[in-house]
Amino acid sequence: MRQRSRERLLQATVELVEERGYEATTLGDITQRAGSARGLVSYYFSGKRALLQSAVHRLMHRELAAALESEPPAKDGDELLARAIDAILNLTRTRTTLMRTHMASILQEEGFIQCPEQQRLAFLLRDTVERWGSDNPEEEYKLLRALLMGSTVALLLPGAPMPLALLRAELFRRYGLDWSAGLPPEDTPGLEPAARA
Repeated sequence: MRQRSRERLLQATVELVEERGYEATTLGDITQRAGSARGLVSYYFSGKRALLQSAVHRLMHRELAAALESEPPAKDGDELLARAIDAILNLTRTRTTLMRTHMASILQEEGFIQCPEQQRLAFLLRDTVERWGSDNPEEEYKLLRALLMGSTVALLLPGAPMPLALLRAELFRRYGLDWSAGLPPEDTPGLEPAARA
């Protein structure tokens, strides 16, 4: 029952921040949407920022897991990595307000919050780079995380966003992935990177 209450708080946070923005969303709004007592927020989270980061990490974990497990099953590690990259880039494209708020939260002085949702997301990404064939999955996971965070910022930069297809091409080039792997964006001639030798 406690786990369900925590899940409802995380889901309500995602919904409300996407609808209203971070500043216009109060903890009272979140608990009301979740149908939870106000005290549960402080029981599970140190504050609104921690709740937001956990909520976004939960969403990212779910989107990533769904992409990795989608049909047809991935035939190899290249396909898994392509799906992982596309899942995060597409989430950034479709949940702009939420992801922009999340990135701004991470860049504040308190920084990156280690929570169960972040650990599940990290496990999936680390496992993906291991299945892709990395000799050092821990370091490769950290690099992939940094590249995805950088791409997220580039996609969301107010006034000067970079095109998703161009960022995807650079990431696929870095990892030697075939452009047709994962979920390639449509109508992007000339961006296809060469396949890994």
